[in-house]
Amino acid sequence: MRVDASINNDSPFSGLLRFWRSVHQVSQEELAYRTGSSARHLSRLENSHVSPSLEMVEAIAVALDMLERDSNHLLIAAGFRAQEKKADFRSADLKWLRKAMALTLRALDPHPTVLIDGSGDILMVNESWVAFYSRLIGEHHLACVTNHFDLLFSLHDATSGSKAYTDALCLILMSIQQDVLLTQDNAMQQRLTQLCATPGVPDDWARRAAQLDPMASFRVELQIDGSPERFFSVSQTVGAMGPTAYVSEPRLTINTLYPESAAKHAGADAQGYRHPLLPE
Repeated sequence: MRVDASINNDSPFSGLLRFWRSVHQVSQEELAYRTGSSARHLSRLENSHVSPSLEMVEAIAVALDMLERDSNHLLIAAGFRAQEKKADFRSADLKWLRKAMALTLRALDPHPTVLIDGSGDILMVNESWVAFYSRLIGEHHLACVTNHFDLLFSLHDATSGSKAYTDALCLILMSIQQDVLLTQDNAMQQRLTQLCATPGVPDDWARRAAQLDPMASFRVELQIDGSPERFFSVSQTVGAMGPTAYVSEPRLTINTLYPESAAKHAGADAQGYRHPLLPE
């Protein structure tokens, strides 16, 4: 089977439409029949002479039996918002993924590591994460924390207002703001409003974040037992592959803290701590 994956100057949507039609070996005439359109209109779409409507993109995705990830590629290429369905990390279908994440977090000990979803809700932690943050806010209080972003912003006082930490918070706000604009998620809009009201967060956080490289990893400084210590906060995305992995459920991120000093272990002496989200 020959698949049309050629690169040309046409629009991204046109190239994707030709590609998926060739993958499924569907002619323009057959696809026109399935979508209630015409072969002439499909030809104009594939040659970038016209732009598709949202209804047409959705009809093509259904007609070609495309999965959510690939349907979202088509939607975004046509200029529309991706349509993601929330995945339940606790569902029976994702038991294998929970096992894989538990093994990953254990392997990252003695470095504090947390697994979060696209809303920043905490799904799983390792023992070093519990030990590290228990030193900062107390084990009992930590057991009540459910959102990673809330935790990071609550620690702003513990950073003595360091520029590096404030910059990190500005970048988080920028990421959430753009996510809200792309997804129109009301719950995330409420969280954004709440986080922006955190004491010490600058009013010009958006302008400040716009001047920073939006990297998934950055340096932070925290007061540990009264002394400033620096860490590298490293985030890794877990989920679907491809250009729209950021909207493919489940949207998971693993965040790990590495001490800047190689001689130190942030989560040392992690034995004996308890937390409801420690893997069994």
